[in-house]
Amino acid sequence: MNIIGIIAEYNPFHNGHIYHIEKIKEKYPNSLIILVLNGYFTERGIISVLSKEDKTKIALDNKVDIVLELPFIYGTQSSDIFGFYSIKILNELKVDHIIFGSESNNIDLLNKVVDIQLNNPDYESNVKKYLSDGNNYPTAMKKALNIEEDISNPNDLLGISYIKAIRKINSKIIPETIKRTNNYHDILSNDEIISATNIREKMHNEESLEKYLPSNAILYLHNITNDSLFNLLKFKILTDKDLSIYLDVDEGIEYRILKYINFSHSFDELISNIKTKRYTYNKINRMLIHILIGLTKEDNQNTKLDYIKILGFNSNGQQYLNKIRKDITLPTTPNKDSLIYKYELKAAYLYEQAIHKSLNNFDIKNIPIQK
Repeated sequence: MNIIGIIAEYNPFHNGHIYHIEKIKEKYPNSLIILVLNGYFTERGIISVLSKEDKTKIALDNKVDIVLELPFIYGTQSSDIFGFYSIKILNELKVDHIIFGSESNNIDLLNKVVDIQLNNPDYESNVKKYLSDGNNYPTAMKKALNIEEDISNPNDLLGISYIKAIRKINSKIIPETIKRTNNYHDILSNDEIISATNIREKMHNEESLEKYLPSNAILYLHNITNDSLFNLLKFKILTDKDLSIYLDVDEGIEYRILKYINFSHSFDELISNIKTKRYTYNKINRMLIHILIGLTKEDNQNTKLDYIKILGFNSNGQQYLNKIRKDITLPTTPNKDSLIYKYELKAAYLYEQAIHKSLNNFDIKNIPIQK
């Protein structure tokens, strides 16, 4: 039996995710699928339109066998950190393949990029040089790689991070790609498979979503954006003594935040006001979420992956967990003294403020969903 790993945010779960799972089952009919799931906030610092508990239920309803948590503290950082801990978790569960969407669908190209990143002694210094010239990170990376091929698309960049993580932890996981069938940035098309960005845009415009999502996913949607938390963010910024202690608040950008917060009326407006060439939109978005939740640089530096949380499983997943449990090196019961757990609860409490509904029992009781 093939043990297949996938990594997802499901913001929201849609037909493209069903396609992903069906393609895996088509290639590996007798496979068990293990999902590492990002929860309340995404890698780009965006609040999720589905709660972590509801994402878990939907995944189990759609042929995923085991759902594992990607902790908030790793799930809202750069693609390399997001990818490293996702792969580390899958490696603990003895996954033998990871299959991810890719714009290029060219695993050889992605491996080539990782070869340069890990083996060229000048790569890191060149990235720093291009950053100091005022380039954002994706542009600096492309210049430092000095290749003709386009690797700037979101899923290819994540794929590179996954492969790099596999190499760094010396894992035997085999990476494979599935061709991404839509453009992440597109918000206009009406095909049956469209991007999550497009779906969120249609949801906020109160358009029908039945064509794009399974019915069980539509039931759980929350029509929210980061703006649902803007007043809390403004309060935090104006009453905090030192913003520079928070993760990603670097190079004096806290002074720009303080300068523009009273002249901004939404997350996007604040980001637009403080953005510089050096900072990507996503980096600033993550930074603001880290300020809001109080994730300090010190806590981030001191954190370690000290447990793996199982969010849910079906009968096949339960049999597999029982089979390999003695070989998993990390505890599968959350450590309530852990920084990971502390920030996971804070993320749940913050999410509640956006949806005006209590849901923290899922994180407090730590009882996996069983299907």
